[in-house]
Amino acid sequence: MADPVLPLDRSFDRTRARRSSSKRTFARLVFVVAIAFVAAGLGTLLSPGTALAAGSAPAVASAAPAVAPTPPEVPEIPDVSDPFDRPTGNTGTPGVDEGDSSDASIDVNFPNVTEESSNSVVIILLLTVLSIAPSLLVLCTSFTRIVIVLSLTRNALGIPTVPPQQVVVGLSLFLTLFVMGPTLSEMKEVALDPLLAGEITTGDALDAAQGPLREFLLAHTREGELEMFLDASKTETPVARDEVPLNALIPAFVLSELKSGFIIGFVIFIPFLIIDLVVSAVLMGLGMMMLPPSFVSLPFKLLLFVMLDGWMLVVGTLLTSYG
Repeated sequence: MADPVLPLDRSFDRTRARRSSSKRTFARLVFVVAIAFVAAGLGTLLSPGTALAAGSAPAVASAAPAVAPTPPEVPEIPDVSDPFDRPTGNTGTPGVDEGDSSDASIDVNFPNVTEESSNSVVIILLLTVLSIAPSLLVLCTSFTRIVIVLSLTRNALGIPTVPPQQVVVGLSLFLTLFVMGPTLSEMKEVALDPLLAGEITTGDALDAAQGPLREFLLAHTREGELEMFLDASKTETPVARDEVPLNALIPAFVLSELKSGFIIGFVIFIPFLIIDLVVSAVLMGLGMMMLPPSFVSLPFKLLLFVMLDGWMLVVGTLLTSYG
């Protein structure tokens, strides 16, 4: 019986020989293509066109004509025998006409300076007053006491957002103008009108305006606060009313206004506090401890305030306190 392994070995040898031949053929083809590319590159480098292109740059550069630089013009220097003997006329400076030097002078004049100076001072004074008007309104008028009392009244009712802050401040402003009306009118008569008429100077107007304002501040300032600031400012006491310094009078007036405002606010708080205590005791007796007393007492406080015409009483009390 024939051996079946021999035919398989011969077919394997033939397949391996075929693969070796294909590899050798592919290697020869790659080698030939590589030689062709190398030859093409060498031919491009050694061609005459390349050499001409490489050598054309110097030819073009040498073809450019040589242009000599133009020397700068040197201005002529006048022959001056004496170095300190300078010409008095025009030396050729641009923008200046020849002729007498007096024509080039600048004459600055301010006509009617003395006539218009008073108006300029008044404008500056008004701008200064407008810039410090908020501080003067808060510190030198009745605005502080009025706004404190109205704010405490709103809090005593238990509704801190009604009426709104804009309403409270606006009402305080108009009440301040009402209270300060006589003082402002007197200041206008003794200081502003003579200043606008040109009868007094600005310094005299300021001194005259301090008189009515000082009287108003002294009328509503307590002695304790005023003595404290007079001692702090090292002012000799006793001092006349007209000689009390404003730097001690104004802060003493502000402290007095704060004290008066809180005293009036305390008096306003008492009836509303009683209503809160009564409502709280009733709720505790009924066993309704989870219900907030302020929620139940608010309608009763509003009813009492409206029946007694509370806003008119508060405003009347403020106006009476200023006499």
